Amino acid sequence: MRTLNVELAERSYPIRIGANLLGQPGLIKPYVKTRRVAVITNDVVGPLYLDAFVAGLEAEGLTVTRIILPDGEAHKDWPTLNLIFDGLLGARCDRGTTLIALGGGVVGDMVGFAAATYQRGVPFIQVPTTLLSQVDSSVGGKTAINHPLGKNMIGAFYQPRLVIADTTALNTLPDRELKAGLAEVIKYGLIRDLPFLDWIEANLERLLARDQDALAEAVDRSCRNKAEVVVADETEQGERATLNLGHTFGHAIETGLGYGEWLHGEAVAAGAVMAADLSRRLGWLSDADVERVRAIHARAGLPVKGAPLGADRYLELMAHDKKVSDGTLRLVLLKQIGKAVITAEAPVESIRATIEACC
Repeated sequence: MRTLNVELAERSYPIRIGANLLGQPGLIKPYVKTRRVAVITNDVVGPLYLDAFVAGLEAEGLTVTRIILPDGEAHKDWPTLNLIFDGLLGARCDRGTTLIALGGGVVGDMVGFAAATYQRGVPFIQVPTTLLSQVDSSVGGKTAINHPLGKNMIGAFYQPRLVIADTTALNTLPDRELKAGLAEVIKYGLIRDLPFLDWIEANLERLLARDQDALAEAVDRSCRNKAEVVVADETEQGERATLNLGHTFGHAIETGLGYGEWLHGEAVAAGAVMAADLSRRLGWLSDADVERVRAIHARAGLPVKGAPLGADRYLELMAHDKKVSDGTLRLVLLKQIGKAVITAEAPVESIRATIEACC
């Protein structure tokens, strides 16, 4: 088992990474405030892991409430969030109850938001079961639900007490979900860790084959990168926004097509290629750099073309992005491979040209 820490003073917490960690409830018990816990999962992950996971917690003397949500990005909304509150209130869970998110990014985001708001804040633990959630969404305290006008527009910054990333759980992950997670892994190499990008390019086939050592290394390196950024800028006032490479274009795809039509990682992959193309138009990247970005996503089996929504629709949706400030759209682009910047300098004509060329 590998351990790294997110150093946020009194809100610091460890990330445990390794195989077969779901079967080690002793890792969780020290981070539970009282004997009451509520495990929230969905109807896909639940049948795979919930019974054994709950049995382990009960063997540690904990009282467990189970809450099962419908699966998918289409259900990351108020009605589904209320299912969590219904379950907590129905079981008379008090403010000492620890919520445990067992699932992917949607479950983690929703449980974190529920924890931030239930009785004005209760502790929670992330147990991510997808690659995307292990390398990105479970770390850093971003919690949210979607709105028809924009993705992740309603939420809170609220840190977990513990993150447990069991790489063995990735064995049951559908291939499409695994590939979607790789988009976020690749992102860290593109924005700030060029040696990691080199490693990903050399080990991509091992990752696709679910080699446990390669997956553990990818999760570890990704989490270390994210932890460093979160510690420097917890509430995304500056550097943390660079973690959103490809997300402004990608969120437009997800919102425009309807949540769940493309997986989040798929949209981010296409968005990253679009960001690289726009960076080239601004004179920051070469044609070879753009091809490198396109090629690694293609090798990972990810989309390298955006959805054909039309430039006007993209620009309309991007105007709702969280990085819009005083009416000005700020984008995360690449000054060079391995160095991201946040800029409002991209002319609308260049953005439109990128959309038309890449979609």
